[in-house]
Amino acid sequence: MATELTTKTTCNKSFCKDYLLLSPKDVGFLDLVMLLFSEHIGNRKFIDCPDGTVEEGFGHRFVIFISILAQKVLHLVDKPLGWLGSAIEFLPNFSDANGGFLMLLLNVVSGKLVLPNKESPEFLTAIGLWDIRRDLDSRIKHEDPRYTSALAIMAAKSAYENQAYIKETVEKHWKMEFLEYFDCWNDYEEDYTTQGFMWSDKTGESELIGISFRGTSPFNAKDWSSDVDLSWYHLPGIGKVHAGFLKALGLQKSLGWSKDIQIDNQKPYAYYVIRKKLKERLEKNPNAKFMVTGHILGAALTIVFPAVLAHHGETDLLSKLEGLYTFGQPRVGDKRFGEFMKEVLVNHGSRYLRFVYCNDLVPRVPFDSSDLLFKHFGDCHYYNSFYKGQVLAEEPNKNYFSILAFIPMFANAFWELLRSFIIYYQNGPEYSETFTCRGWRVIGLLIAGLPAHGPQDYVNLTRLGSPELFKLSSHDKSTNGVK
Repeated sequence: MATELTTKTTCNKSFCKDYLLLSPKDVGFLDLVMLLFSEHIGNRKFIDCPDGTVEEGFGHRFVIFISILAQKVLHLVDKPLGWLGSAIEFLPNFSDANGGFLMLLLNVVSGKLVLPNKESPEFLTAIGLWDIRRDLDSRIKHEDPRYTSALAIMAAKSAYENQAYIKETVEKHWKMEFLEYFDCWNDYEEDYTTQGFMWSDKTGESELIGISFRGTSPFNAKDWSSDVDLSWYHLPGIGKVHAGFLKALGLQKSLGWSKDIQIDNQKPYAYYVIRKKLKERLEKNPNAKFMVTGHILGAALTIVFPAVLAHHGETDLLSKLEGLYTFGQPRVGDKRFGEFMKEVLVNHGSRYLRFVYCNDLVPRVPFDSSDLLFKHFGDCHYYNSFYKGQVLAEEPNKNYFSILAFIPMFANAFWELLRSFIIYYQNGPEYSETFTCRGWRVIGLLIAGLPAHGPQDYVNLTRLGSPELFKLSSHDKSTNGVK
């Protein structure tokens, strides 16, 4: 047991059976290289694991090497990347705050410049500038099989924005009830890294409560570090789970995963405050159901949230879970974790739809091989660049890095850039792409798959995809290969 082991940190690990935690801040290049030549990984100061831990497989050590190296690089570019993101966000918002480019020039001359307010409902983050749509598709009604998925991706996209924007979107554009915005503390990052919101969709006597977690910000190196980190905790009866996602949801240094804590309003933990709010809402309407959604990092938290509910024996809450809807979800845990989650979802009759658009690189990390533990579970709702879908056991080219896939991937990136200029004429003005979105398409000519992780294509596939595919979820035994 972890309590019997000598560890390199004072963090409480009594909640887990085993662990492997990578700390790139503590590693020098020579130490990192030595990892490749020594199977005694427990002797490395930048790896926190039980004493005596041995990793004989070179392939596994090499992937750990790449993970730590990637995190080191991301740490180095953290500030420059943040500055670039701030500049990209500032310029369009600055123009809009002054009434457009011509009015901006006029205000420069007259000395009446208006600076953008990051807390206003008009301010857009880099993700919001990527896809500016706020309205739901009026043609997709409640009875349409696409409805919940189409609502879920719009919520996942909106979660990147500030509270005022989200509240206005829910109330004025969706005509639904905004319940709460969450800005939550990460004990390990010592910062407010986890955001999300809750809303209610009422139709007649039925009520669907939605929870949406914010995803990976394209210019936040810490978010990307979480995605490429191979650290994990082994939770008893559950399996091995990505440590970064557990920390983002509310794992605490001193208490681990206690079932109940005294909620600190100054430093709220996501899991506990969302669970509390959800219980309060369900007490008002015992017949209501709830769904959870997210994009990229938010998609990972979408999976971990019900896993921790099950870990704490919250069967009453789980019986109200309508479904999980994830977009561009990275791998969250090992095969045992996947089996545990499938059992939880089947036992409570909950849906699980994992959407992957084309060459999106994020669902293909962390690396999956016979040497490594991270695996997807359930079926993959995979859509190509023509928004034609299939339900598969795994997305094609599951680890992204493939020599054979490179040429088709770059050819597809060129097609996506071309498509950005013609989709307006094919499908209507609501599919028009912004300059920011087309800028990402250009970047895709250099790093194929990077633009594919944005929200634009995920919104499009829920609106343009075949309704029949949305009737299927991961418990349908005969879904593989359905088109």
